Amino acid sequence: MLDDDHPMTAETIPAAARPSGIKGPRRPLFRRRSAIPGFGLTLGVTLTVLSLIVLIPLSAVAIKASSLSPSQFLAAAFSERAVAAYRLTFGAAFVAAVINGVFGVLTTWALVRYEFPGKAVVNALVDLPFALPTAVAGISLATLYAPNGWVGQYLTPLGIKAAYNPVGVTIALIFIGLPFVVRTLEPVMRDLSADVEEAAASLGAGRFATIGRIILPALGPAWLTGFALAFARGVGEYGSVIFIAGNMPYKSEIAPLLIIIQLEQFEYANAAAIALVMLAVSFLMLLVINAIQAWSRRFV
Repeated sequence: MLDDDHPMTAETIPAAARPSGIKGPRRPLFRRRSAIPGFGLTLGVTLTVLSLIVLIPLSAVAIKASSLSPSQFLAAAFSERAVAAYRLTFGAAFVAAVINGVFGVLTTWALVRYEFPGKAVVNALVDLPFALPTAVAGISLATLYAPNGWVGQYLTPLGIKAAYNPVGVTIALIFIGLPFVVRTLEPVMRDLSADVEEAAASLGAGRFATIGRIILPALGPAWLTGFALAFARGVGEYGSVIFIAGNMPYKSEIAPLLIIIQLEQFEYANAAAIALVMLAVSFLMLLVINAIQAWSRRFV
């Protein structure tokens, strides 16, 4: 009698009853069917969706940029104004991602390891940048950090200008990037039992040794993932930045805004050239981060 635990295979069939071509173990004659779609269907749907949403639009950008000659492409993609915009965009995104990486670990640690009054409110505030429209975030930040704003009016006498300059761009990117680091680290930190820390302490390890040798290595791959997500979001951010950046060419103009300006001037090929450079740099950064993640997993 056949059941699910003992399917009929070539090994269970008596030798005399086996077909002449079967000499050894073969795949089961009766295979249990899965309740979910098979590999072929899921792979086909995945490739179709990725092609329609990701590959085809990106290919269109490359095709539009290819309409320029090499000299025209270099002139459009690496003009002095474009290089200044790249420098601000990628530099501010990197600095904001690093700051979010530091404070994201501390925020996640407080939310996971401790109980305190108002914890649910703090937990909800972390997700606020996800739900808040980017334009509303930009207006709010400009209202706070402008020279006559609630916070800016106290910074201006100290000689600190936190709006309408690269500092304002960085502040906006910190605001929108923090949830990516916190929500990426949170499940990993919850799985990191406090017993590990207690075991390290019982063996004589100090607090800094426990953090450096146990906690941070375990959080490393997740931290890099959160860093990459925050960096990628910062590179492509537009709505929350333009209200606090000042948008001055060569000083506080971000690359996405420069692309919009080129589109408004009907310079579609020039806009595609700038977008293609940003796309290439973003892919390179993600490739490097994924390689670092793969290398770090060997030591976890």
